[in-house]
Amino acid sequence: MKSIDQTRQGLCGQNCTLVIMAKAPRPGTVKTRLAQSLPPPAVIALYRCLLEDTLELAKSLKGIEVAIMCPEPDQDELANFLGNNVPVVAQKGKGLAAGLTSVFEHFTADTQRRIIAFNSDSPHLPPLVLESAFQALATHDVVIGPTHDGGYYLVGAKAAYPTLFEGDGMGTKSALDRLLSRAQDLGLSTGFTDSFYDIDVAEDLIRLGAELHAASERAPRTAAWFAEWGEAVAQLKPATGAV
Repeated sequence: MKSIDQTRQGLCGQNCTLVIMAKAPRPGTVKTRLAQSLPPPAVIALYRCLLEDTLELAKSLKGIEVAIMCPEPDQDELANFLGNNVPVVAQKGKGLAAGLTSVFEHFTADTQRRIIAFNSDSPHLPPLVLESAFQALATHDVVIGPTHDGGYYLVGAKAAYPTLFEGDGMGTKSALDRLLSRAQDLGLSTGFTDSFYDIDVAEDLIRLGAELHAASERAPRTAAWFAEWGEAVAQLKPATGAV
């Protein structure tokens, strides 16, 4: 089994790009399910912290280029917010499925690369998970990081497949099954990373808060958000039957 250092060294020079799928932090467009339970300023501040910590996670990986993909109207605002220290690319079309299609069309246009697209609310991911996703692309056409709710937080490929995300039902509990079905139809081999959770609903946020309470260095900005908005978080109630 390779050590972490060996894995990281193996990625150097492999034309690897990690793309964060992001939006401008505006009310009504980000963390909409959490917005039903938290004050609007808390929701916007949370998204900003998650995105900045996720970007720092991405930039911590050695030998990997980092970029942002976003809706076209958000491009300038995100570039200004992030300080122009990472490329911010506008997607073609609307919606996350169009964004994912744009990622692979854009970043594989000139040369074959290993491309991983992942969520902007993922600072809790261990770096080795992202590195293992790039490694999986050495032997698979597609790599997927499934979420516990039937979706996925990460998808990678070395080429663009225009129909891979077609009619994806993004954000639904069948998103992963739909993606796997289309990959099979296209004859693509599929690898997987570890399952994780998104920060979409109350129980996700409560779980993240507990993790960062024990290890705030994993996502320092988000940990500081919990310190500021702890009272509001304490009022959140997980859905009945949530694990």
